[in-house]
Amino acid sequence: MTDELPLPPWKMDWTAEALQDFENMPQDGKQLVLSARAELITAPDPYYRGIDADVSLPHWITVRPLVSTSPGGPHIADLAGGRGWLIFTFIRRHADPQITVTDAFWA
Repeated sequence: MTDELPLPPWKMDWTAEALQDFENMPQDGKQLVLSARAELITAPDPYYRGIDADVSLPHWITVRPLVSTSPGGPHIADLAGGRGWLIFTFIRRHADPQITVTDAFWA
């Protein structure tokens, strides 16, 4: 074991409800969610903190805190201009960092 911080790709887990919502999405929604997942698990900081930190994201995804007064809390990844979203938390544990999706939606 080293003292270096872990690097991406991060693990991603889903709550049972979020996974069920994902599985019930139409195919176009699933494709965008899977593409967003790929962006989040490979990002050095899935919260995209800082000015213009999310410029590397595709134009159809934006990431922001769910509540502006809690920048380290749950975040929302808005997909396709609000047609869908993922609400997630990122826990940078030393041994096992992980993203957990708590809500998935597609209109």
